[in-house]
Amino acid sequence: MAVSSPVRSLVLWFPDWPVTALTRDGGGLAGGVPLDPRRAVAVVERNLVVACSASARAEGVRRGQRRRDAQARCPGLTVVPADPTRDHRAFAPLVSRIEERAPGVQLVRPGLCALRARGPARYYGGEIEAARVLVDEMHGLGLGDVRAGIADGPFTAEQAAQAGASAAEPIFSVPAGGAAGFLAPLSVAVLDASSLGAGPPASSAAASADLVGLLARLGVQTLGEFAAMPPDRVRERFGERGIRLHSLSGGLDSRPVEPRTPPPELHREIAFEPPLEIADQVAFGMRVTADDFIAGLGAIDLVCTELRVELVGDRGERSDRVWLHPGSFDAAAVVDRVRWQLAEDVGKPGEGGTEGGLLRSGVALVRISPEAVDAASHHAPAIFGGGPEERVHHALSRVQAMLGHRGVLTPEIGGGRWLVERQVLVPWGDRHATGKDGIAAQRARPWPGSLPDPLPTTVFAEPVPVDVRALGGETIDVDERGAVSAVPAVLVESGRRRVIEAWAGPWPVVERTWDPMRARRAHRFQVVDADGAAWLLVCEGDVWTAEASYD
Repeated sequence: MAVSSPVRSLVLWFPDWPVTALTRDGGGLAGGVPLDPRRAVAVVERNLVVACSASARAEGVRRGQRRRDAQARCPGLTVVPADPTRDHRAFAPLVSRIEERAPGVQLVRPGLCALRARGPARYYGGEIEAARVLVDEMHGLGLGDVRAGIADGPFTAEQAAQAGASAAEPIFSVPAGGAAGFLAPLSVAVLDASSLGAGPPASSAAASADLVGLLARLGVQTLGEFAAMPPDRVRERFGERGIRLHSLSGGLDSRPVEPRTPPPELHREIAFEPPLEIADQVAFGMRVTADDFIAGLGAIDLVCTELRVELVGDRGERSDRVWLHPGSFDAAAVVDRVRWQLAEDVGKPGEGGTEGGLLRSGVALVRISPEAVDAASHHAPAIFGGGPEERVHHALSRVQAMLGHRGVLTPEIGGGRWLVERQVLVPWGDRHATGKDGIAAQRARPWPGSLPDPLPTTVFAEPVPVDVRALGGETIDVDERGAVSAVPAVLVESGRRRVIEAWAGPWPVVERTWDPMRARRAHRFQVVDADGAAWLLVCEGDVWTAEASYD
């Protein structure tokens, strides 16, 4: 069977990318402490160092070390757990920038990408010149250490970038036909470390490590020694995977560069010149853009369930907010969100997750982008319609469009120790809000002192003043140890005297002891009067109030 010859490939390698991603993606450690690029940092996965900073390397920390050994070499080492999501998130914009200069990029892993050298070389006047353009582009983005390797086949190009290039000379080119000679002195360990030599997905990294370890025990230390072994004996001993690695060792990398398919551009934006001052003018100007935004999603069978709206003022101020929808957005709903964001006080925190500040000048730019999408098939109407829920949604959406975002409110259960805090009214469409400050997150927090189920049926918006006294008429309070001064016998509510037949408590509620201005210490009681009505009472100092009643 004929084997295709290696294709000239160009590989860009970003050394210690997990550390670089940690610096670029927010630039902070746990607790919000800023990350100093000169700090000794090690990224650890499964108790092994996968990347380290130059300062850590100077102290003897190396990739592959155990965490304990790395900390012994560098006592001041900052250990950060590996986060593949962070690495991909920080690397994706760089791949997009590379594609602007040279299309057809294969994303191998965060920190390593490959592309065919022929196209960029013809455009920029040579392979070295093309690599220089890409490296300079990355330097312009603040990445000082980027290595480029050019060779026959992506595997050899990867080794050229890692073993041949340096910080002083970041570009290394292996002449055509010289791959075998370049690879010969390299250790067989690179077969295990290489991402481009891993083979098809069905091949495991553990199998490569076992094969490399066996070669070392057999006395085969370099790629040249492995390439000199007869192919038939290699196949007989190591199988097809061994033949694949044997070909790589000899510079016969027949795998082509497999460029990624760039993600579609789903966001849309519109600039206003001159800037518009009136919200209705902005909404009217957004209609065509909103139609185009929804049509672009529909072309790839998607719908938008969370919409990000960014408004940029003429003076550079910004308003950025994510809007939710109980179903999926259409063009009219997108225009409504833009109008509502302009109409509301977008600088007020705590209303639906608003970020940013007030727009103090005209709107110069509006950008809309999907924060979350879903398959259009999940939102297709049923054969006979969606029933009552669909009619309710259309009715409330029409009322909301006329009255504004907060014109239609729906109840949600929130978090808190006091019952009135757990009643939250949110705008229609925002009821699924979750996240750091979302309703679901608030409700899920531990609330020591909160009332367990079953909860009262009537919760007073404002506590109702009451008076609780003992049988002899003396006022009842609770001391610091939680002891009741006397047995509750009479409840006076709205001027009506009620005899207490049964009572339970007290249960303490202690809040914000660290803040003298907001600290609160109270005790709850449950009482039943002679008429059979049950009450939830709160004693705070010597003041009694009714928080709720059990109907």
